[in-house]
Amino acid sequence: MTDVRTRHNLPGNPSASPYTDLFIYYLKGLAKTDGRDFGRAFIGAWLEDGFSFLFFSEPSLAAVERFISVQPCLEFIDKYQMAYSDWQGSILGPGRFGSFFITPPWSAASETLAIEKQPIILDPGVVFGSGSHPTTLSSLEALELAFQSDSFASTLDLGTGTGLLALAAARLGCPKTLAVDLNLLAVRTALNNIRLNRLEDRIMAIQGKAQDFVNVDAELIVANIHYDVMKELVAAEGFLSKKNFILSGLLRSQANTILAGLSDKPVRIIKKWEIEGIWYTFFGKIT
Repeated sequence: MTDVRTRHNLPGNPSASPYTDLFIYYLKGLAKTDGRDFGRAFIGAWLEDGFSFLFFSEPSLAAVERFISVQPCLEFIDKYQMAYSDWQGSILGPGRFGSFFITPPWSAASETLAIEKQPIILDPGVVFGSGSHPTTLSSLEALELAFQSDSFASTLDLGTGTGLLALAAARLGCPKTLAVDLNLLAVRTALNNIRLNRLEDRIMAIQGKAQDFVNVDAELIVANIHYDVMKELVAAEGFLSKKNFILSGLLRSQANTILAGLSDKPVRIIKKWEIEGIWYTFFGKIT
């Protein structure tokens, strides 16, 4: 995807990012740490399916080995080094996406946020969700469409990642959003972005399974999430208690299966996005 700085000719110097090279240590087992086991170079730990990825801003093998030596449940598998831009898939710079102006906090463009209509400061850290992925872009478009036609007193963002879609809902006027993610690092990243945007009074981010929160009272549900989880969400009784929905993160065959599952429910698809013939997003109304 084109670098948004070039595409929009916006100011800012993405080379000022605090993230340059990433040093990643891959472990078997769940490395539960609050970071105090390591030094200032520690960025965070991604725990999933019985494995851990520890992220650092500088080489930290010795610190990781000391950590493992007192954690018999952990086993070192491999280490990697890569540029931060390679990890995120692009160089992070400021850009306009519909009415949203999204910028990392280290960009000079963040100084101009006061004149922007829908400003969002976003530090994705090592969590995916910087705004460049097709499913994120289409979800932002769907959110704008939803708030153009209606107002929502509450939004439920399942699989929030960096918190970008929850932030967008708040900027569009939603006074109450619950942002949920199973991954603790994602929740911590989202919380940081909520604070950066001073939206603590509008957004709450918590760790948990999306399936456990689909029944929470909310007028709009947003789920840019894995297909296996999506299947359970649309089948849940609580899904039909919402006014509108945005479903994203689906490949073609998965999208067809989700549509088939919705065909016998009181729902109406208002708009469908098909991006690059691969990714699908749906905005719909529950009737």
